[in-house]
Amino acid sequence: MTTVLVLYYSSYGHIETMAGAISEGVRAAGASAVLKRVPELVPDHVSTKAGYTLNHQVETATVDELADYDAIIIGTPTRFGNMAAQMKNFLDQAGGVWARDALVGRVGSVFTSSSSQHGGQESTILSTHIVLLHFGMVIAGLPYSFKGQSRMDEITGGSPYGASTLADDGNGGDRQPSTNELNGARFQGQHIAELATALTTAKMRKAG
Repeated sequence: MTTVLVLYYSSYGHIETMAGAISEGVRAAGASAVLKRVPELVPDHVSTKAGYTLNHQVETATVDELADYDAIIIGTPTRFGNMAAQMKNFLDQAGGVWARDALVGRVGSVFTSSSSQHGGQESTILSTHIVLLHFGMVIAGLPYSFKGQSRMDEITGGSPYGASTLADDGNGGDRQPSTNELNGARFQGQHIAELATALTTAKMRKAG
């Protein structure tokens, strides 16, 4: 069975919710979804004061296990148009994985969140793609065959680069992922799982 790692960092739960939807899409494609988070770097007293989600029910990933999966879908909030430091720190430790060419030919994808509608979602996804390309991964996003991509009747995340959500309601309050955004995440998860299965099958045929 094709195995897909949904690897994420989430401060306030928005990316965690999207990661759950991504995993649902992976399973809908008949693949195995493994949901894991990267370690927190912020000290406990700081994260508590900031209101971070601390009661994690999801296991922390290790760098060495990255090579165990047929595809990796990364979820990270936007930090000034780039991935969160927690995710960057984790990926920066993967030099050994890179040196072994362990991820070459695996499928990679990214999803994100930002507080505002134009808060750097696309640049965050695209800059994360750069890291995945250095690993030799095959990059895929959220294709326009997901028709929610083109909605104009509501404010919504999502781009051809990957699923996304908005975390602020515009008045400084919390906004949770919308139905359309979650549907986009599910679509992306299924799409990546199907691509990974096709590539894995082709490699097996070639090897056989």
